[in-house]
Amino acid sequence: MKPGVAFASGLLLAALSTAGSATDFHGWRTYGGDSGNTHYSALQQINRDNVAELQIAWRYDSARGAALPATSELQVNPIVVDDVLYGRNPLYNVFALDAKTGTELWSFDPPLTHVGLSNMRGVTYWQGEAGKRILFTTGHYLMALDATTGKPVTGFGENGRVDLRAGLGRDLQQVAINAPSPGVIFDDLIIMGSAVTESQGAAPGDIRAYRVKDGSLAWTFHTIPHPGETGHETWPADAWKTAGGANAWAGLSVDNDRGIVYVPTGSPTPDFDGSQRAGANLFGNTIIALNARNGERLWHYQTVHHDLWDRDLSSAPTLATVTSATGKRDVLAQASKQGVLYLLDRDTGKPVFPIEEVPVPASNIPGEKAYPTQPRVTLPEPFSRQTFSADDLSDINPEAHAYVKKQFEDTEEFAYMRPPGQKKSVLFPGFYGGANWGGGAFDPQSNLYYINAIEAPHIVQIQAVEVDKGSTHGRGELIFRQQCSGCHGLEMQGFYPYAPALTGIAKRSSKRDAMAVIRAGKGRMMPFPQLARHDLEALVDYVFAFDANELDTGGNGETETAYVFAGYNDFVDQRFYPAVKPPWGTLTAINLATGKRVWQIPLGEYEQLSKEGVPITGTRNFGGPVVTAGGLLIIAATSDEKLRVFDKHSGELLWQYTLPAAGYATPATYSVDGRQFIVVTCSGGKLGTPTGDSYIAFALPDGSSERERSTSAD
Repeated sequence: MKPGVAFASGLLLAALSTAGSATDFHGWRTYGGDSGNTHYSALQQINRDNVAELQIAWRYDSARGAALPATSELQVNPIVVDDVLYGRNPLYNVFALDAKTGTELWSFDPPLTHVGLSNMRGVTYWQGEAGKRILFTTGHYLMALDATTGKPVTGFGENGRVDLRAGLGRDLQQVAINAPSPGVIFDDLIIMGSAVTESQGAAPGDIRAYRVKDGSLAWTFHTIPHPGETGHETWPADAWKTAGGANAWAGLSVDNDRGIVYVPTGSPTPDFDGSQRAGANLFGNTIIALNARNGERLWHYQTVHHDLWDRDLSSAPTLATVTSATGKRDVLAQASKQGVLYLLDRDTGKPVFPIEEVPVPASNIPGEKAYPTQPRVTLPEPFSRQTFSADDLSDINPEAHAYVKKQFEDTEEFAYMRPPGQKKSVLFPGFYGGANWGGGAFDPQSNLYYINAIEAPHIVQIQAVEVDKGSTHGRGELIFRQQCSGCHGLEMQGFYPYAPALTGIAKRSSKRDAMAVIRAGKGRMMPFPQLARHDLEALVDYVFAFDANELDTGGNGETETAYVFAGYNDFVDQRFYPAVKPPWGTLTAINLATGKRVWQIPLGEYEQLSKEGVPITGTRNFGGPVVTAGGLLIIAATSDEKLRVFDKHSGELLWQYTLPAAGYATPATYSVDGRQFIVVTCSGGKLGTPTGDSYIAFALPDGSSERERSTSAD
């Protein structure tokens, strides 16, 4: 082993030991690379000097020629254990490949049809006395497979699966739940977060641990506190019976040495309407440290009180050991949609840098009691802009500027954490960040933390809608406004490219089929089993009557005012480019010891704008980076469908490759027989880009020199 290699490995070993991660320098054992989600690899065979020589080592078309769902979002960060790569395809299959050749070893097709959301992010590996297992979720089931054969473990739960709807204190038939991010392992437990609907009637976001051997429930932590539990006083007294959300959909991180699981949660439901949940609403929008053995709360830090903006903590936290002149400190770095990084002490939850609690505007919606103050981070320095004014409007050309300026003139003056009101206002960063589920990467060699972000504003508004309760379609209209219009629009126009328009639905669907889709979910849409049969029928009748312009306008004059979210309105120009001055997508390096940004560059390119002479703007992006001891920062994520490798010290672009479909997924890197590979899932299906199913692995040409072939694991 070369001296420089030994030094790099020693640094990583110390970092991983502190985080409590398994030391597997060859593989990529867990989602995020290790249990601390550092996205770091000690491999350095591929480095700054030779990265330009990368070529395709193998390609696996995971759907094997089958038709792909247009709405699939295959966001898988594949794992590699003992030279076997495990992943998923857009049809929900789980598969195992020879990680050296890409040859399929086995594939398993879950016996489910209606599963709702398809944004799968990975699988979980466990090994113990009972053997080797792959755990994953499809729909509302947690399942276990034999990792060697791909066959179901029949002794796990009931015939190999556990129903995640059970144990939430709600009617199973009215619970919509799944888990897009894989669970995490602590000893013989798999600890799970979940995704739930974001409207009235959603399930609670309980954190639960199951025994890997048999699927039995080991412990539960209530994120909507029950009577006698910490935080119960921050909700209405009976909220625990009916409130939903405060769920950890983005993934968890584990410190095995400390025996702690760190949980980032999202907003309580319904999004944007807190009128029925007065108070700070712990443990929504909270970083929670739990005893991984029994679920006991150790500490918490709430990042948003009484969320009215959908400011979920949208990625698994990064567990890092920061080295400075005063020594080493174990910290937790949590990126947020707000475009800031919460840096907390891993033992106490105290901020490493002071976070001020600042006054924020009140709500002008009747019955809404917005929280009077919110935390505001100044260090580490934000990685997304935090203000918005006329000076920030897009200037890519005069036409775009005039178009967005006219819209901006109809909005309220921008203010930090201004609650959505009856007048339009700008939310910046927008609903998708700042940072999203990809999360960041930490380099123990330099203290640098890397995070990609979106800088695209939205226009938000709460509208007062008068509904005639006595008309034939009044009940259906009210349900549509409360449950559906946020995604599909008050006029059913949809929000390109995120949610389809419902206009013309009668020509492409029957009422019966529409009811089945609402019940079971489809594509990006979660199921809505909480709707009673008569409410579901009223909703579908209203949608079809609205589409046919046959709404009943009669009634008895008894009206109800509903204050409803007006939808996910992108603030864009006439060609759908963001209304703010570029950059629209960024990649940032932050020194966690000082809290200062070291560099920031645009991430991604719109070819049409480049042809028009516009400097590189960056694009909207989803998926995270990987950093290596070889000096590389590896990321796909962009809507221009490229995989890029940067110099981790300077941000200089070293190499790029156009993928067959956009890689909205975090890559992985590993080595087999002394050869290092970089693999990425080519998923597409988001931001208006075509769906894909390929996994592509890159490596240096086979037969490279011994200097090129050395790795830190040699």
